[in-house]
Amino acid sequence: MQRLFVYGTLKRGCKNHRHLAGQRYVGEARTAPGFRLYSLGDYPGMAADVLDHEGVAGEVWEVSADALARLDDFEGVDQGLYRRAPVPLLAPFSGPVDAYLYAGAVTGLAPLSSNWQE
Repeated sequence: MQRLFVYGTLKRGCKNHRHLAGQRYVGEARTAPGFRLYSLGDYPGMAADVLDHEGVAGEVWEVSADALARLDDFEGVDQGLYRRAPVPLLAPFSGPVDAYLYAGAVTGLAPLSSNWQE
């Protein structure tokens, strides 16, 4: 099992949460400052931003290797839409946890609040 931080449509109650079916919810979390959400239309993308002081709110899940492979496919990792990378979380979590970071340029994209809601 691997821990994964989700912040958008994969969160509980959101339209793509079904992709986490059968995985274990660990709890609510927030990244360390230095990450921001941007609007990609119907969903957000998280990117590093050195000017951010809030971080991003989301959830931590423990996911199996099979589920992680399916999520990579869903998030378009092979197509270059997102990349899975470690991000630091604030207490009570320690150490980095993987998250999907938007792989495109954020120039011109609208920034969103730190807690995306569908």
